[in-house]
Amino acid sequence: MDIVVCVKRVPDTADAEVSIDRTGKDIEKDDLAFDINEWDNYAIEEAVLLKERLGGTVTVVTMGSEDDEEVLRRCLAVGADNAVRLDDPAFSGSDGHATAVALAAAIKELPYDLVLTGAVAGDDGYAHVGPAVAELLSVPHAALVTAIETGDKAVTVHRELEAGLEEVVALDLPAVLTIQTGINEPRYVSIAGIRRVARREIPVKGAGELGLQPQQAGAAGARVELEAMSLPETAQKGELLEGSVDSVADQLVRIFAGKGWLG
Repeated sequence: MDIVVCVKRVPDTADAEVSIDRTGKDIEKDDLAFDINEWDNYAIEEAVLLKERLGGTVTVVTMGSEDDEEVLRRCLAVGADNAVRLDDPAFSGSDGHATAVALAAAIKELPYDLVLTGAVAGDDGYAHVGPAVAELLSVPHAALVTAIETGDKAVTVHRELEAGLEEVVALDLPAVLTIQTGINEPRYVSIAGIRRVARREIPVKGAGELGLQPQQAGAAGARVELEAMSLPETAQKGELLEGSVDSVADQLVRIFAGKGWLG
């Protein structure tokens, strides 16, 4: 089975002090560490597991600068066979749709039975690149996939729904699946694996090589314009009520009345 995995390098903001940059449309990233998008990490692991069981190839694709080759080499180190980086000044300002257009154009040139992406990117949270790629490739897709069962020319997948529900869907191949965390246990990247791929040349393709017109790429091809970004407002601190049960009840009544909650 030939599998293509779309991956992304994202900043780690979990324990960082985040601030908005001077453009007002992004965060300051100079002091942030970067790593593979968490959901994409599960996607590449699932692809390698399928290859180990069924044979075939795994190709990873990302859109980004030379710095983003870090995540491609990580994927090669854990078992991917090939990598492609998409880079072109024309890609600047891409939204989810324009990103999907570039990825789909690259995937069309590759052999594939399955295309895997993370369910969502940790930096923008749009969660629509995978489904958009499927639409552009004219193949079926399933989102938030938590298990994959392979057949002859089809796959049966379990996908996460709201309220703890699960749906089981059968899809003809080729297909696009967006992978949810928890589908597997991603393996560690060995030092030997990193050394093995450290000098490997990764091909780079631009908009022209992908057959994209100027109006399809970057900001020109975007469907969404980001106007401004802001940090979430600090929530008001809670108030601790002390005293007897009757005293606390009286305090609550006064608070609710003051807010107009008692009608």
